[in-house]
Amino acid sequence: MSEKFHTEMEVAKGKVLLMGHLAVGMLEDAVLALEENDPHRAEEVRKRKRDLSDQANALEEEMYRLIALYQPMAKDMRMIACSLRLISSAERIGRYGKDIANVVLATYSDQRFDDLVSALSLPHMASLVIGMINDSLEAYRNEDLTRVAHHSARDDTVDALRHTIFRDGITYMMEDPRTITRCTNYLMVARYLERCGDHACKIAEKVTYMVTGDQIEIR
Repeated sequence: MSEKFHTEMEVAKGKVLLMGHLAVGMLEDAVLALEENDPHRAEEVRKRKRDLSDQANALEEEMYRLIALYQPMAKDMRMIACSLRLISSAERIGRYGKDIANVVLATYSDQRFDDLVSALSLPHMASLVIGMINDSLEAYRNEDLTRVAHHSARDDTVDALRHTIFRDGITYMMEDPRTITRCTNYLMVARYLERCGDHACKIAEKVTYMVTGDQIEIR
């Protein structure tokens, strides 16, 4: 494969990473807005969605251009396939950040149950998920599979935490019906975070394929 392809691919890879970090930043800020009941921060997250979508579209076109122009094979083609997976997952992660921001905007005016965010361990769940995403991005950057070696166990922890949050949320709603609207929204947030963890695993699967040529499934 020509040196020009590898030069252009490295530039594109850098842009993919920037998009990934934009998505993670949206998720982080959305969770912080939730924790602090901050509608202004939530609105800023929503505004970034257009930039995220524009970057996704431009990067997909760039990947298709590289395929058409250089007809890459073997690891070079696997790198493009991995990049396309990361672009798609990053866009979904950013969208979940926007969805969490929407929850903030829907609930911030009622401050009676602000402590439920921490009581339901949503910030802790978010920190676990964001750690998984960042490690997947670093694995893509450096082709370092040690960063994703334990994603299966980490994903199991996130899944178990989501089930705990569901049970606790139901308990709060049964004990105090005034929390029903707030808890229902927070259970959806837990679901969004779980799906972000799933996307971290999908990126890790494709990074493994990019580096080794082996197709794996992280369960």
